[in-house]
Amino acid sequence: MIDPTFPLIDLHRHLDGNVRLETILDLGRRHNLPLPAWDLEGLRPHVQVTNPQPGVMAFIAKFKWMMAALVDYDACRRVAYENVEDAQREGLDYVELRFSPWFMAESHGLDPAGVGEAVADGGGAGARDYGVKVNLIGIISRTYGPEIAWKELKALLQQRERLVALDLAGDEANQSGDLFVEHLRRARDAGWQVTIHAGEVAGPESVWQAILDLRATRIGHAVRAVEDPTLLDYMAEHQIGIESSLTSNVQTSTVPDYASHPLRTFLERGLLATINTDDPGVSGIDLRHEYEVAAPAAGLTAEHTCQAQRNALTIAFLSVEEKGALVAQRENSGG
Repeated sequence: MIDPTFPLIDLHRHLDGNVRLETILDLGRRHNLPLPAWDLEGLRPHVQVTNPQPGVMAFIAKFKWMMAALVDYDACRRVAYENVEDAQREGLDYVELRFSPWFMAESHGLDPAGVGEAVADGGGAGARDYGVKVNLIGIISRTYGPEIAWKELKALLQQRERLVALDLAGDEANQSGDLFVEHLRRARDAGWQVTIHAGEVAGPESVWQAILDLRATRIGHAVRAVEDPTLLDYMAEHQIGIESSLTSNVQTSTVPDYASHPLRTFLERGLLATINTDDPGVSGIDLRHEYEVAAPAAGLTAEHTCQAQRNALTIAFLSVEEKGALVAQRENSGG
């Protein structure tokens, strides 16, 4: 369950994995895109996961029509803006939205730097209009290899003051984190925080590498960290945050079912684990679903979910003052 007296936060949400079906249809009609269907229910199975996929990259393939809709910078700006509106509708007090400008630019040959600017503009306008605290996280996608990652990082650095962190995401199985050490050093030099997708496909060694070599203070997914008790002890001692996404991990076959997810173990061992949506548009869920449906199915009690909710504020990429303001805002609203 969600504690209504405490801020509700999503730290791991890909805005390029949360494009509304209605928006895809609208942009498809305006730009004569070859969509596979022209109504919501017809389009849904082409965009949303209905059954577990054979792996992370098969899950990512579901992004095809979301990315096809990003025909220009106005579309990128619109999607970022609508992501903030969606967060407000869900009752979120704070959301960190992450995006890969190269991935978003690819379908229509856009300039990744222009995508970065459009996303920053749209996210900022949404935060202003809907009263939700928003921070943006740039992604370099390992899927394209280290050379493209330099180009993607260069594009993101043009929005240096408008982003709070850099993430390394994508094909963990075939592009190991050690190929991106210098990229992440450059990000830290820019003043950004670091969060890394690790332990989703590769084993605990990928989490160790993300922490020790890439200097991540948070890990996206980290599911396979549970295989190494020494790693769990290290993460607890050094307060390395975990951005868990229950439904996503079932849908990517990272875990066979909710009951097999290690989130409860993380929480009971005192790790700063949290509950997040990952790609709500692909998964067909929202954060409330993750707390009220997925978490109980994963064996979490009300006490566990409240702890995860509090952990999210602890590891959020916010200043002490910003965290205090979120708590005060929620208290003043009467929950």
